[in-house]
Amino acid sequence: MFHLEDTHAHIYDEAFQEDFRAIMNRAKNNRVRKIFIPNVDSETAPKLVDLCKTEDGVYGMMGIHPCSIKENFKEELANAKAWLEKEKFVAIGEIGLDLYWDKNFYNEQVEALKIQFQWSLEYDLPVAIHCRDAFDQIMEVITLPEFKNVRGIFHCFSGNAEQAKRLVDLGYYLGIGGVVTFKNGGLDKALADIPLENMVLETDAPYLAPVPFRGKRNEPSYILNVAEKLAEIKGVDIATVANITSANSHKIFGV
Repeated sequence: MFHLEDTHAHIYDEAFQEDFRAIMNRAKNNRVRKIFIPNVDSETAPKLVDLCKTEDGVYGMMGIHPCSIKENFKEELANAKAWLEKEKFVAIGEIGLDLYWDKNFYNEQVEALKIQFQWSLEYDLPVAIHCRDAFDQIMEVITLPEFKNVRGIFHCFSGNAEQAKRLVDLGYYLGIGGVVTFKNGGLDKALADIPLENMVLETDAPYLAPVPFRGKRNEPSYILNVAEKLAEIKGVDIATVANITSANSHKIFGV
């Protein structure tokens, strides 16, 4: 028997309000034993903390998503830091750079990322990194000497083979989600030479649902579809994918 772990899902999102219990039951039925939930900003933090206290197998991360880094980013960071001081989290996340939606706060995003990398070292917690249209810029931060001991997951990896190798060589794990099932996504080629020992599974629910649910609301139970696709790419059975990626998750988060 195998079990699966969803290392990145926003199950506190409003998209799940109506049928939350059914979603959690479906996840359980698809052998999802643990769900790791990243924070977005000060609005999502109370819901996230509450879920971690009321749901078995749900673990929280604390950080500020790059799309929430605006003029008031120092207040947002202060709020996240206050939560870190009073509650238990398994990672700093979701943090990173996003130049897809808005480039106006790029300097603030970089500053916030560096501050949150410092938290990772200060609290001895891994990071969950969000990167959209900003790979080279993120690499500039990741490779700074002062951050050489930061570890964690490059969430929703959708880059090429060279980028995958660079991250793995630095000790980061690749978060593999629904994109791996997309017909022309190219992720199968990017992962060809990357061992399962360097990957974890994720959904990023409610976003990026895998085939055959593409375009619909994503949910943790669909991690099974991601695992099946990865098994196909790697030429192994699903239990092998599940066992190795779950062991990786345990190494990263310590739970």
